[in-house]
Amino acid sequence: MIDLENAQLIDSAIHRVGNKSADDGCIFSKQPLQLNEHLTQVLSRYFLTPFKSEEYFHFYHDTNLNFNEVYTYITAIFDNPDSLFDQSLNLAKHLYENSEHPNIKPGDFYTVYFEDCYIDGDTVDAIGLFKSENKDTFLRIIPEGGVFTVESEQGINIKKLDKGCIIFNKEREQGYIATVVDNTNRNMEAQYWIEDFLHVTYRQDDYHHTQNIMALTKSFVMNELPEQFAVTKAEQATILNDSVKFFKEKENFTIEEFNEEVIQQPEVIESFQQYRTHFQQENDIRMPDSFDISESAVKKQTRNFKSVIKLDKNFHIYIHGNENLIEQGEDEKGKFYKLYFKEEI
Repeated sequence: MIDLENAQLIDSAIHRVGNKSADDGCIFSKQPLQLNEHLTQVLSRYFLTPFKSEEYFHFYHDTNLNFNEVYTYITAIFDNPDSLFDQSLNLAKHLYENSEHPNIKPGDFYTVYFEDCYIDGDTVDAIGLFKSENKDTFLRIIPEGGVFTVESEQGINIKKLDKGCIIFNKEREQGYIATVVDNTNRNMEAQYWIEDFLHVTYRQDDYHHTQNIMALTKSFVMNELPEQFAVTKAEQATILNDSVKFFKEKENFTIEEFNEEVIQQPEVIESFQQYRTHFQQENDIRMPDSFDISESAVKKQTRNFKSVIKLDKNFHIYIHGNENLIEQGEDEKGKFYKLYFKEEI
């Protein structure tokens, strides 16, 4: 887990990075950012507050990790923190080179050094890379001589970090541990921050494995299962509910136990295993047969496991268990569901 409560902002540099396709260019600062105690506290909240997820990444390169430019510049800063300003120039130039999509907004780019960051049992230094792209309108109320005047100003809302990445000085040989925020544009052009500039991929940990197996299960139940077997919507909902129950109640995942308690039927288990192999190949991921279940990943994925039967535009039936209390039929009026219950709540 991450705890940035005691993190100390030690050094920072800021540059303006434009859109390369628009030939905006960059505006480079001539010196590190000069901060007083108040501004240091404000910027620390702005930079650190959004990072709550336990979804971790690491830098990678198809040929050699040292060819990843951000990894190289970050390593230089960790080796010599006094080089932060010089390396911030390199990072800003690299960001500009990867800001070619016409929809990418220009913005302020920060390189920040932190001490006393806690992650997974260790207190380490960290480097933050942040970009502010959007401006909000703020009102300034000015009282003067018994008269109030109002002025508007454009500025950065410190409660809305657009893009960020914190790299912890841990697992260097594997590409460090990083956590990423991207709150602007979910379209293809937005991927420049994660894929093109940072060039990071998911860290192979319990969070990632839990997230993958739950995504696989939902995809199998909703897409593959109805094609292979004669299942009702209620039966699909039951499997989804059983899988969520499994992940919430268990501390460890094993494929054998999951098959036995959730999938159950031998022919469905065989189909699930085949689908799992295909899912891994298609998404270029690896799913181990056993791992510790991540509680935070379960909490996040459970939001997508809503077991709902949608009937035209008139009714939604939410199923939380026991599909045997639901009967489906058809008469002269049309199709129907019959629901059994003990008491009305």
